[in-house]
Amino acid sequence: MEHKVLLTTGGDDMQYLALLIRQDRDLTPDEQATEMAAYQSFHASARSAIRAGDALTPESTRISGGPDAPTITDGPFAEGAEVAGGYYVFEAENLDDALELARGIPAARHGAIELRPIFHTFDAEWSRSDAQWLALLLEPPSSVNTPGTPEWQAEAERHGEFAAAAGDHIVGGAALHEPATATTVRVRDGQALLTDGPFAESAEIATGFYLLTAADRDEAVKLASMIPASTVEVRQLAGVSGL
Repeated sequence: MEHKVLLTTGGDDMQYLALLIRQDRDLTPDEQATEMAAYQSFHASARSAIRAGDALTPESTRISGGPDAPTITDGPFAEGAEVAGGYYVFEAENLDDALELARGIPAARHGAIELRPIFHTFDAEWSRSDAQWLALLLEPPSSVNTPGTPEWQAEAERHGEFAAAAGDHIVGGAALHEPATATTVRVRDGQALLTDGPFAESAEIATGFYLLTAADRDEAVKLASMIPASTVEVRQLAGVSGL
């Protein structure tokens, strides 16, 4: 399958966000041990390309309405049996190399990996391991601005104001290229199946993310409610990546 050619925004390599879409499966202790060993093997082989990553806990909180009138709702919110179970940030020379990394993630064998190229990194300190929360920024498709346009730049300035207010609570973060640049990766019977586009059509599209540190969920939600986005989904990191 032919895929999009993407230009880097700085440096020789690009960064990619890989969202792990997992099926809700009941595993025996032996199956859990096998799964953990598979991830340890993946980390050993891909460590040089991994800039961040962790599993996500099932509980989530959504903040809608924007910073001026935030409405907070507890989840999870998945409508089906497949939910985001974790994430990685990869650094790769090109999309093909990033797809090869995504194929190796154990979640691809039972669920899927949604791979999105990162447009710009907010001076992320990927080497820090104290992040405790993932804040995923979501927008209706009609409200998604194309990176680099004047509308997007105006939005980026608002994120700069948030970064100044949140300070050291921000461990890292990035904006994502438009949804059309996404690739969904599945592995079935040892064969990689690649589909252009996000994992599923949705009323909301991910446009970026932040990694945050906070004392508890209340503080994490308070920080996330300051983010200039239509909706922010806050998920706690499980702290099991071993990276």
